[in-house]
Amino acid sequence: MKNLNQQLAKIAALLMIVTAAALPQKGAAQTTYKLTTDKEVNIKVLGSSNVHDWTMTSTAMESQGDFNLADHHLQTLSFRLAVTSLKSEHTSMDDRTYKAVDAKKFPDISYKLTAAEVTTVDAHKYLIKTKGNLTIAGATQPISMDVTAVVNADNTITCSGSKKIQLTDYGIKPPTFMLGAMKVYNDLTIQFNLIYKK
Repeated sequence: MKNLNQQLAKIAALLMIVTAAALPQKGAAQTTYKLTTDKEVNIKVLGSSNVHDWTMTSTAMESQGDFNLADHHLQTLSFRLAVTSLKSEHTSMDDRTYKAVDAKKFPDISYKLTAAEVTTVDAHKYLIKTKGNLTIAGATQPISMDVTAVVNADNTITCSGSKKIQLTDYGIKPPTFMLGAMKVYNDLTIQFNLIYKK
């Protein structure tokens, strides 16, 4: 009987090992992609005032994510942008913007994904409904965004989309210029075109 019990225990252990090996491991199919330095990679911040519309653009960012779009997974994604890399056509406006967000104390804008739902649009195109935390001027707010992801012929992934935010949500007072004659409105739109590579 003792030998029989030992044999049964060995068989059970073997079955557990085989079953564990056959099960997909969490994250095993994920592949880490990093942001490229392609000239088309950019972030734009679009705003308006009582005088005219304005745009600030950055092409200097760091980001990476674990993508497996074919299996409808985006497990992690992080993003960081130096505030002073955002530039407009006017240096004076840039300086006032950096002051408004206290760039010396809070030099970075960052984002971290918390959840993602991936659906197929067509053979190489996906819609990613994301949730994450956006930090500006030291204040963090949860945001939801729809991101379009396209798998290119060279296997890079282009992620694009836009999101409207309000400065006051991040404790930022909309800046003024020209002794108050020009007043920046509270609403901003962030547009992004990001290309990731293995």
